[in-house]
Amino acid sequence: MTSVVSSATVQAAQAAHSAAASLASTQQIKPGASIPDIQIKENDPKQTFSLAGLPGKNIILGVPGAYTGSCSAQIPEYVKKYSEFQNKGIKGIYVVAVNDVFVMKAWKENIAPQGTEVHFIADDQGSLSTALGLLFDATPLLGGPRSKRAALIVEDGKVLDILVEAAPPDVILTKADNVLSKL
Repeated sequence: MTSVVSSATVQAAQAAHSAAASLASTQQIKPGASIPDIQIKENDPKQTFSLAGLPGKNIILGVPGAYTGSCSAQIPEYVKKYSEFQNKGIKGIYVVAVNDVFVMKAWKENIAPQGTEVHFIADDQGSLSTALGLLFDATPLLGGPRSKRAALIVEDGKVLDILVEAAPPDVILTKADNVLSKL
């Protein structure tokens, strides 16, 4: 059986996808800006909500992908040190990835089989990552656009600080201990 879609059509679609991902993410959110009111998901693909109106101080972590090596090494420290973040006034920690809700839920259960108060959020279409200026083209490795690795310290919906890694596999600025030191 032959393919109906030509190789040229596939290459053109991939190039357009890559260009769109690069262009969509040119303006990174800055301290003082409000978190955009973008619908995301946690646990249920039919229920959406927004991080825009979170009361108090919160941490939003952008990660390139569930189950990737550096993400799976980074996030357990946030789970383990959750009470230390609470002691510094943090109300919630939200791990956001451009993955579907089922993958994020499974990843959470894999990282914290006993449960955790850390939220694993599906930005399944990359809309929040795009609005934050954090979307990058990860097509060669992860098959499509993903979130840069970033940590945002947010209070009452406004960005207080943003830490973005120079390269997606890096976990230096966004390491739990470094973020704790900024609080």
